[in-house]
Amino acid sequence: MPGPLKTDAPFYTEEELDRLEASDPVLAARIAREQLLLRKRLEAQAAAATAGPMPALGDLEPVIDEARVILQRDGGDIELLGLEGGILTVRLKGNCSGCPRAPLDLKQVVEKLVRSRYPQIAKVRSVA
Repeated sequence: MPGPLKTDAPFYTEEELDRLEASDPVLAARIAREQLLLRKRLEAQAAAATAGPMPALGDLEPVIDEARVILQRDGGDIELLGLEGGILTVRLKGNCSGCPRAPLDLKQVVEKLVRSRYPQIAKVRSVA
């Protein structure tokens, strides 16, 4: 089994690899090969993470409750509406309703919490 993924190295663009190939073709070929292998491993990892069964709506309640605690600090709230095709639908309420930061909170708080526990869920969207 391969070791842990080293994802902190930069990815080189095709143009950068072409310039490097002019001065050091062996290094350029090695970097291109490593990048290809890393991309394949990352894609396989993502596919494996999303391959599990879709959670039931009731399974998501504890995660939404965690998000609710965070949103309530600023007077907001959240309501769980449904799950269809890997998309979780919620309604932001209270101070979150109409707030300019609401899309950021949805992405950085709610979606991050949900996807950390259920990577099968592709997206969290809010309806008015």
